[in-house]
Order: sequence, then structure tokens, then C-alpha cells
Amino acid sequence: MATPDLHDVLIVGSGMMGAAIARQLRDADPGIRIAMIAGGPTVGAKAGQHLHDVEDPEVWAQYNRKVSSGVQAFYTGVKPSQGVGGSMRDVTPGMYHLTSLGEKADEMPSATVAWNAGGMGIHWTAATPTPWGSELDPVLTPVEWADAIARASDLLEINREPFPLTPAGETVARELRAHFDARQAPGREVQNMPMAVNDRGTGRKERTSPSVIFPALGDPASDAAFTFVANSMSTSLIHEGGRAIGAVCRDLATDETFEVHAAHVVVCADAIRTPQLLFASGIRPAALGRYLNEHYFLTGQVIADPERMGFAVDELTPPTDLEWASDCLWVPQSDDTQPFQVHIMTKTLVDEQHAPTGYAVGIEYYIRTEVQRDNRLEFSDTEVDAAGMPRITVHFTYTDADRDALESARADQIVAASRMGDFDPATESAALGAGGSLHYTGTVRMGAADDGTSVCDVDGRVWGFENLFVAGNGVVPTSLACNSTLIGMTSAVRAADALLRDLETA
Repeated sequence: MATPDLHDVLIVGSGMMGAAIARQLRDADPGIRIAMIAGGPTVGAKAGQHLHDVEDPEVWAQYNRKVSSGVQAFYTGVKPSQGVGGSMRDVTPGMYHLTSLGEKADEMPSATVAWNAGGMGIHWTAATPTPWGSELDPVLTPVEWADAIARASDLLEINREPFPLTPAGETVARELRAHFDARQAPGREVQNMPMAVNDRGTGRKERTSPSVIFPALGDPASDAAFTFVANSMSTSLIHEGGRAIGAVCRDLATDETFEVHAAHVVVCADAIRTPQLLFASGIRPAALGRYLNEHYFLTGQVIADPERMGFAVDELTPPTDLEWASDCLWVPQSDDTQPFQVHIMTKTLVDEQHAPTGYAVGIEYYIRTEVQRDNRLEFSDTEVDAAGMPRITVHFTYTDADRDALESARADQIVAASRMGDFDPATESAALGAGGSLHYTGTVRMGAADDGTSVCDVDGRVWGFENLFVAGNGVVPTSLACNSTLIGMTSAVRAADALLRDLETA
């Protein structure tokens, strides 16, 4: 499949960040010629549609069986010990552990990527807590951060009250406020979790996905200036003299290779595959793949005691066929006074007759870890993975301070959960293995100067290049307690702004 025409902008990756860049370019100018490379096969009839919203009942049921665990790391289709074989040609689209794809990830065994058009954006839980304090790198001013976060929030269509609290949820909020609010910064008290979730009047709460952000992704024929390079992946970027001029791609159905040419290129293929693609292309700044970071994910569940909480079990609202969760609450981090983010999702338990039998409160702690240069992705010059790309060895360790923070979170979780019911941390709490949060950052991090500690500037422009950009969670240079999508989306906002400035002066 050749695309010989010169495009104005080539976007490598069809996930949330790629869709956001395309949307901003299109809003600014309907005539900008945009090409987008899928990065995997399409799931369902519409590329980039969230699996929660797919009409196909089999696809929908499979997704919701997995998501009902409330732990995103459990959605993967293949166990870490299993492999997909020597090729991705016949692999079912979905989420896969790095080890399943042939990478060496023993030090981050739960690390996972999406193998499908739309990337992780068709799987994600859609939680979009607002980053704050030390999560915001001072390389940007508070005004610049506020503007970028506001615009990223608009692109994600964030809803501040996606799950209005049920009466039982109000009792949970009461107990959480009694435990947390005294140590929260102003405005950071216990509240509803902001989510990219909206009721469209169909009875189903739609998740913002790539096809929601950029509708032409799901209907390419609707935009004459948009070329969707479907069921394909980019294997290398074409560049010369500090300018990117396109990408070499492989058709996943036929293994045919072809080129896509463009005046500007932006790579947003996730925090794992973006640096892998740059490495495969001979673009290897000193910080590439380094500073890999993710927060600890401490999951837990307590069955609320109705008498202690003050609600009647028979008055609980059973889950519907469309939504398993009853309530969704957020305890923001407030840096030193309250270092943890806590995400609470509740579920009414029912018997075979669908009558309420109890109320489960999921209480998950997100614990920041220190940014370390030697936590990194190492790429091989001689070995390849199942996709034919440079094989990755993941180097990842925790510091003593990280482990101390986890133990503090365990102790805090026991106190908070015990306010709501009998809680046994030995059986009802667990820290996921490294990689389990799915919130990876830092591997193509931004910085103020080309000093070997960053891959790109604050606009995502790769050092040493005039027209090559990166965007996504990998650009984030700080340690996060919050989920990474909203702050990652700010990189797409800034990259789109820079692209538009370049297009105006071209």
C-alpha cells in the first residue's frame, strides 16, 4: 500500500495522543493533509472506538468481563509466561505483556502495550485526575500548565461527576473525608473522580476514545484531507540532515513494505514503542528510553459493613448490563501532606436473582516512585521482537525510598479501609508487579535544554531535528501519583501548537 503523495503531517500512532493532534490540526485548518499510521489491526467495525462502546455484543461482553475486576492490568489477553509466536501477523488485537511479544522484561513483568488501532485508548478506564504540585515540571510556568491542562481536558471531554454518588457512595465519601481531608491542600479534598465518560442519552456512558476525539479516524471517508493507513505499523522513520521526511511501514496482512512521506512527522506510539521506533531509525539521543517511571499500584477491596456505614443492603442499586461500577471517588495527592492518590470504585454485589447482597469498595493507592536515569529500555542492535523491531530489555528497580512509600501506603490503606468494614490486608490487598499500573512515563522526556537528560523540548520537538516531534506519556519527565493520560495529553496540545506554527511559516 503506497502513499506517494506528500502529506503535511504524518502521525505515527492512532491512540489518544495521535487523535488529539489530528483533531487540533483539523480544527485549525480543514485543508491540512494528515496521514496517520494505525500501529495495529482494527477491533470491531470502527477504528479507535472504545471497546466499552462497541456495538458487537461478543466484543463488548469480552471487554466488560475483564474490566469488571477494576484493575486495568488484568485486561491483557495473554499471560506473561505465554508468547505470541515469532510474528504478529495473525495475533488477535488486544493488550499484551512485553514478555509475550518477545521482550526481556523480567524486571517489569507486568509491563503491557496495546496491539491494535487506537492503542490503549480503546481499553483505558478513562480516569483523568488533574496533576498538581510536584507532578508539574517547572520548565513550564503555572499559567502555561493551566492552559495546557484546560485544553487537554476539553479534548478528553472530561466529566467532573460521571458517576453521581449513590446513597451508599455518600457514606463511603463521608468516611474517606474523615480520614483524608484534614491533610489535603485546598481544592484537593475527596471528590468524584473526573473521567472522560459522558452520558449521550443512550443509557450507556461513552468513554472518550481516539474516534471520539477525532471522528475521521472511525470514518476516514468523511475527511478528504485525511489518510488513515490501516492495519499497519511503522518500522523506521526516514530522515536526512536533521529533517524527517516520512516513515517506512509494513502492511500487517501482507508483510508488504511501503513508505509514507510528509513535511512534518510526529510520533506518539506510546512510552514503549515511541523510543523503540526512534532507536530503529538511528535516532538515539543519550536520554532515549531512559528515566522510565511508573507509580506503584496497591489494590485492595473491603466489603462495607451496612450497620457501621448506615445503609440497608436491600436498598442498594444493582449494577446494570452497561455499567458494573456504582460509584467512583478520588482522593487527590497533595505532595508531602498527602502523598498518595487513591481511586475508589464501588460495586453492588448481587445473587443469582440479581438481588443486592453486599457493597464492595475497591480502594486503590497510587504511590510515586523516584525518577532514575538507569531505569530504562535497552534496545538491541542484533535481536528483534515478535513485531520485527529492536528487542527491548527493561531495566527497572525501586529505591529504598520507593519501598518505604509503599509500606506507608499499606498502613494508610488499612486504616482507611477499616473505617468501612472488616479489612484483612493479607487477603484483600496486593501491590501489583512492576508495570502493573500501565502508566509509563519518561522514556522520551521533555527538557529545557539539549543536555543529555531529555529527548525533546517542551513542544515535543526532538533535539537536533527541525520537524520531528514526539507526544504522549513518555514525554512526561516527572514522577506521578495521578493517572498519566491527562498530563500526557498536554504534550499533544503543545506539539500541535508547534506544528501549526511551522505550517503557517512554511
